Amino acid sequence: MTLYIGIDSGTQSVKAVVLDLATRRVIAEARAPHSLIAGLPVGHMEQHPQEWTQALDTVLAAVAAKIDGRQVRGIGVSGQQHGFVPLDAAGEVIRPAKLWCDTSTTAECDLITRRLGGPRAALRLTGNLILPGFTAPKILWLKRHEPANYRRLRHVLLPHDYLNFWLTGNYHMEFGDASGTALLDVRRRVWSKPAINAIDARVADWLPAVSPSHVPAGALRATLAERYGFASDVVVSAGGGDNMMGAIGTGNVAPGVVTASFGTSGTIYAYSAKPVTDPLGEIAAFCSSTGGWLPLLCTMNVTTVTEQVRALFGQDHAGLESAVASAPAGADGLVLLPYLAGERTPNVPEGSGVLLGLNQKNFTPGHLARAAMEGVTLGMNYGLRRLATLGVRAKEIRVTGGGAKSPVWRQLMADIFGVPVVAMQEDEGAALGGALQAAWCVALGAGDKKAKLTDFTTGTVALNEATRCRPDPANVAHYRELQRVQDKLSLALREVFPLQRRLGK
Repeated sequence: MTLYIGIDSGTQSVKAVVLDLATRRVIAEARAPHSLIAGLPVGHMEQHPQEWTQALDTVLAAVAAKIDGRQVRGIGVSGQQHGFVPLDAAGEVIRPAKLWCDTSTTAECDLITRRLGGPRAALRLTGNLILPGFTAPKILWLKRHEPANYRRLRHVLLPHDYLNFWLTGNYHMEFGDASGTALLDVRRRVWSKPAINAIDARVADWLPAVSPSHVPAGALRATLAERYGFASDVVVSAGGGDNMMGAIGTGNVAPGVVTASFGTSGTIYAYSAKPVTDPLGEIAAFCSSTGGWLPLLCTMNVTTVTEQVRALFGQDHAGLESAVASAPAGADGLVLLPYLAGERTPNVPEGSGVLLGLNQKNFTPGHLARAAMEGVTLGMNYGLRRLATLGVRAKEIRVTGGGAKSPVWRQLMADIFGVPVVAMQEDEGAALGGALQAAWCVALGAGDKKAKLTDFTTGTVALNEATRCRPDPANVAHYRELQRVQDKLSLALREVFPLQRRLGK
């Protein structure tokens, strides 16, 4: 028995899975929650990194109690992208981490973009626009708003890098997650000196050397190995961002596969053997955590929206599903623009939610629930259509995350996307991806120079064919019209959103 542990540290919790490589099956799982810091101003989203490590310790201890720890060979960590973990010279956390969903840095984005010479220059130098979700403006925000904390800054890590640091004691960063900082030239996979200098030239000394994704972060610290009953030579792989590791966990490691994650945020991405950069900057030009590239769209409002509607009407998940099913496709003309937390794709950081088309017929819990589910899915379809214009076209979409568990939502996805949708046998795709990357890393480290990730994903990653949904032609046509309405509404209100946000404070 050879075991590998995959970790996924998300916005709401840390999950762990244990993969038995001999049987290609997950044999143990655990989960521990953590929370957002409450009471912050609108647009500020932060967490204490210490909560992540406490949750990580909890899940590792939980799975260790279910297995023979001496058989564990590797650990791979997936983490929420873009978060800024500021550390001092001693490796101590200076302040809470600003997260991917923090939109408080629009002024810093504008400032960095101007210093680079404008949006086109930013795209040329890094492959991406400077957006509020990314790490770079968060560093400048600290410099401008908390100078005392900034003076202590000596190490810049991303969330999964911080967990690797806790596991190994090493500062490490790999191409995939690093490409979401807006500080990496994603085409050449090197730190962009102009982007760094637009913040502070010293940042170059505070970033780890960026490494290929097959290079391990290090060995598990001896004290932790002893605590969990593991061997002394457990390897901690490079890991990666949650989307990069979710790609591995859904078999999205070669051209032709498209993955959609319906979680707190929504992402759609596909593997590419060469960089895919968007001249409009709407699709993120990321590197993968496999040695390739991962063009990706991200919307910030998915289950956060449906969960708020569910809470509003006091429903459980089955109740929400029933409510959505009770209303027809298109919710009798009710449209929700779902920008409850601003939006990233399209880039509307100051956006807010809008309900259009309320009338006596559709002012019901069912219609509101369906409009919410349709609204967030249409938001993701905006980006999927943009991917298609860049040459990344979906023939089938593999779905993961909380939304993938809903049969009603899966059918709605198929109707809006216009292609078949299917869920995975193992839904914790990012955690499974961590375990698979760890197995690949250990094989390469053991001298198997020909080892490929597909050697490990094949036979492990499996589709759940019972969940497959095919598009209904009548609904596809209906949603195409609804998409036009939502797109026009979004465009028409973009000048209004900043004023509305100021009034809403």
